[in-house]
Amino acid sequence: MVEQLKKIIRDVPDFPKKGIIFKDITTLCQDALSFQRMVDLLGHRYIGKDVDLVVGIEARGFIVGAALAYKLGAGVVLVRKPGKLPYKTHRASYTLEYGEDSLEIHQDAIKKGQRVIIADDLLATGGTAKAVVDLVERTGGKVLECAFLVELNELDGRKRLLPHKVFSLVQY
Repeated sequence: MVEQLKKIIRDVPDFPKKGIIFKDITTLCQDALSFQRMVDLLGHRYIGKDVDLVVGIEARGFIVGAALAYKLGAGVVLVRKPGKLPYKTHRASYTLEYGEDSLEIHQDAIKKGQRVIIADDLLATGGTAKAVVDLVERTGGKVLECAFLVELNELDGRKRLLPHKVFSLVQY
């Protein structure tokens, strides 16, 4: 089943800049059966793990995170780019394979000790996910695992997230 999902994800060369091959999950999301399989495969991993919240990372992580939270009967928390959340926030800056950026989370989004899965569409260098791990821990959350639809193995982002557990459905 995972190989079928892998075949549906489209490569877009030179996006968002020359030399990057972007893994486009929109082709998977628009196919109802593939989207359902992706959610089921991710969700089954965490059933019975007492997940309180799933944190989705802007923007495609909102899709993965919200669907996973629904499957698990958990709440969903959004981590967004600066200035997009309406209440008091914590901010973390990070580098990615083609630049720098920052993310924010509401200061009251996670209660101390809540068990959290961080969800995103893709793990590359790990900079974005590491920033989110830091935000979750700053709010008092306990990161159970970082879950990704796609992982680019050659960029070794998993190493940057140690000692946290990492899971990805599809690897390139």
